[in-house]
Amino acid sequence: MKLSRKIISGLLATSFIVAAFTGCTSYETGDEKVYSYDEAVTELEAFNKEIKTDTKTPIMDIYDDETTNKALADISTFPITVEGKGAINLEIAAPSELSGNAPDDWLNVIAERFNSENNKVGGKTVSVTVRKIASGETLTYMTESDYRPHLYIPSNAAWGEMLKAKGVVTETLSDRILGNTAGILMEKSTYDTFIEKYKTCTLDKVIEATLAGDLNFAYTNPYTSATGLNAIASTLYAFDNKNPLSDTAKQKLLEYQKKSPPVAYTTGVLVNQASKGVINAMVMEEQAYTNKPELKSYVYTPFGIRHDHPLYTFDYVTSEEKQAAEMFKEYCLSEESQKLGREKGFGKHDDYKGQETGLDGAGYLAAQTIWKNAKDGGQPIIAVFTADISGSMDGTPINSLKESLLATKSYIGSSNYIGLVSYATNVHIDLPIEKFDDKQKAYFSGAVKNFAVEDATATYDAILVAMKMIMDKKAEIPNAKTMLFVLSDGEQNRGYSLDRIAPIVGGLKIPVYTIGYNIKADSTEQKELTRLSNINEAAMINADSDDLINQLRNLFNTQL
Repeated sequence: MKLSRKIISGLLATSFIVAAFTGCTSYETGDEKVYSYDEAVTELEAFNKEIKTDTKTPIMDIYDDETTNKALADISTFPITVEGKGAINLEIAAPSELSGNAPDDWLNVIAERFNSENNKVGGKTVSVTVRKIASGETLTYMTESDYRPHLYIPSNAAWGEMLKAKGVVTETLSDRILGNTAGILMEKSTYDTFIEKYKTCTLDKVIEATLAGDLNFAYTNPYTSATGLNAIASTLYAFDNKNPLSDTAKQKLLEYQKKSPPVAYTTGVLVNQASKGVINAMVMEEQAYTNKPELKSYVYTPFGIRHDHPLYTFDYVTSEEKQAAEMFKEYCLSEESQKLGREKGFGKHDDYKGQETGLDGAGYLAAQTIWKNAKDGGQPIIAVFTADISGSMDGTPINSLKESLLATKSYIGSSNYIGLVSYATNVHIDLPIEKFDDKQKAYFSGAVKNFAVEDATATYDAILVAMKMIMDKKAEIPNAKTMLFVLSDGEQNRGYSLDRIAPIVGGLKIPVYTIGYNIKADSTEQKELTRLSNINEAAMINADSDDLINQLRNLFNTQL
């Protein structure tokens, strides 16, 4: 199957489920009127009686192949920020704090300078190419595809150890190319109150405060973010410093996750949630913190292992390429290059030695799996995918919708409960909600492959049907978390309006992630899908302007 290379324009935000309101009085939140929970349930039942719905007979996809479902988008979805033209050209995989826009462009600047100097090995010109790709994504692409960069500069050494544990033969050219730390951030007044009670700001104290209800501490995705991985590894070590992977550590992490906010995808998401007061403590790299004026009122405290950007090469690199790599390493370590790094916020807290995590490469991989299993605090998730199959989705949009769901469904945990709804003029229940075991996955695949476009578009009718499915299943599993995914081009010309259903969505507190196909920026369709997602702090994803498959993979890894 040829995968879509469509791209997500905005950053994915994580869902923060606010506490349920009781009573029978509607209220306002932001610009939305929201029913009480009881009112929302009553309205949901009444609305569903008026919606024309049918239930399809599930068709099992007997050809469903798990290996094809784990396919990755093309590596070209991660941009080249500097392109070398030398006879010997080395590709460097580097994270965004080194390869982004200023001031996060240290490596780009150094690479351009290096390329302009006409360096040579054996009479051949040498250059470097920089690819902007997260530390964790490089690990994924090197171990699950044929991507083979010449050099790898992850944020911290954990990723290099994980590559080794995955069987990639690495050579460390430098333990440190550019110094940095990960840290805990607290707003000054929160920090002062915290210190008064807990005396010192360490990760184990932050965890203690979170469990006591004194902090809402958030971190980033440990599958892609070096800071998030650092946080999870350090947390497990705090729970059991003799064996961070022990049953004791696992159980404590499970209990901790019941009170911890859901994972965020990026530093930007953390900052946004902090500005709303949803969280009051978070993790961040020091260089990022230094370059965010809006965080000047926050106190930064280093934690975990250092983020010194080690430089790796590999056994498939030729002798000439390795000589060129050594030349580039020395260029990076020169005083002029390091001075530029300090100007861009690196090289602070050089006196901080780092803290033990008790993990090797295999241990870090295991820590990710432990977190994946514990992230919902032992609570299963009930989710429904709601797919637009109206006439306006014909062609590329419906094909992209099918490809993205089939390519990423293998990242949905088998302990969750998943259903599927499609809609045009009428609403079809393609797959009732059941545990997402191999049988349910095969039915899911069969239903998606059999989607065929119809006529008009009753988006909000379909959302109400899906929400009733979720609420009915939740009656069977009261402790489950709930979420809804809506895949659509945003057009709506049948049934209920967003204005009419928004109070119900808000009252039920079900986060709605919307994925938009063939949607123009700032269009009415984009604004409606964004508004729908914002009701309960979820996210709108534009499938037409960034890599949808990878983003859904990461979304499902962290949410499902």
